[in-house]
Amino acid sequence: MRSLALSVLVCLAGLGLAACEPSNAEGREPKPAMKKSPTDAREVPEGHETITLGGGCFWCVEAVYQQLKGVHSATSGYMGGHIENPTYEQVCSKTSGHVEVVELKFDPAVIPLEEILSWFWELHDPTTKDRQGADVGPQYRSVIFYADDRQKKIAEASMKAAQEHFKDPIVTEIRKAATFYPAEAEHQDFYFLNKRNNGYCRAVIQPKLKKLKLKD
Repeated sequence: MRSLALSVLVCLAGLGLAACEPSNAEGREPKPAMKKSPTDAREVPEGHETITLGGGCFWCVEAVYQQLKGVHSATSGYMGGHIENPTYEQVCSKTSGHVEVVELKFDPAVIPLEEILSWFWELHDPTTKDRQGADVGPQYRSVIFYADDRQKKIAEASMKAAQEHFKDPIVTEIRKAATFYPAEAEHQDFYFLNKRNNGYCRAVIQPKLKKLKLKD
């Protein structure tokens, strides 16, 4: 795994996530942001895999993975709670048990799971429990929801390797995937639809993408 160097983003009060940002590796070529509806994203092309990741605000996670070659879809949603069809408000109440996640459907022949997870460790701080910067609560926990035993083993090995690059212990949970509930339409493709007029996008997501050398 590539060397990681953490740098802290300045947190603007009231704007939410301001996570510690590991530096990006060189040589990555982003693709244009995808424009897929949540319905289209639910279809899994032949030969593709699905994995679901929580790393703070799903707007941020989605904006990163949307740009990676080999990723068919990145859909924001909720997983791991105890009620069906939760709303954003219920998840934000911190009582539903759900995590804000992004469900990824990707072609392992183009971007293997190991690389998917390498980006995961870089795009957020996996050492802070139930928070990313100013976003605090169990819905912002760091978690990998694996689809099968093979993915579980890869996730465990990836986390062990990533720990070498963090001073504090990684607190990321590795859990079996549960029912995925796509978030409301207004949360899909959030950054690329709102980056010019939304303060959170400008103050939090844009610096994250710049740090990772992705399209902002």
